[in-house]
Amino acid sequence: MRKNTKNLSIIDKELKIDGSIESCGKLIIKGEVKGTIDGDVVIIAQDGEVHSTLTKVSSLIIGGSFKGELIASKELIILATGSCAGKVVCQDLIVENGGVLNADISCKTSSKMAPAKKESSFFSKEGGSKQKEEKQIEL
Repeated sequence: MRKNTKNLSIIDKELKIDGSIESCGKLIIKGEVKGTIDGDVVIIAQDGEVHSTLTKVSSLIIGGSFKGELIASKELIILATGSCAGKVVCQDLIVENGGVLNADISCKTSSKMAPAKKESSFFSKEGGSKQKEEKQIEL
């Protein structure tokens, strides 16, 4: 288990890496990465490019370009300047207006989705029309 998640690593604009990266904490990519990435929070800046055979992270924020296979255990956020292509498995997906997503997407369900299933029960015959109207107003 990673104990110190406050680490910050930066791959700057002039740096190109071809190989494997393992990081703890935040990794900011402003340069170019080809290969695999294993980390916590990875941020691809507007000028950053990643061509990955496999990226496994908890959270990925894309302001630049990502191409390849991605597994994000928590979230994938594509900013307005970002683009993502390839195969993606994530829990939560956010794409800002202007962001580009051209990928095979598989979003895992989370425990946060469980209450939404209960809400569908207010359409059952037990509740009556008055209960239905009240629920619709609350929404």
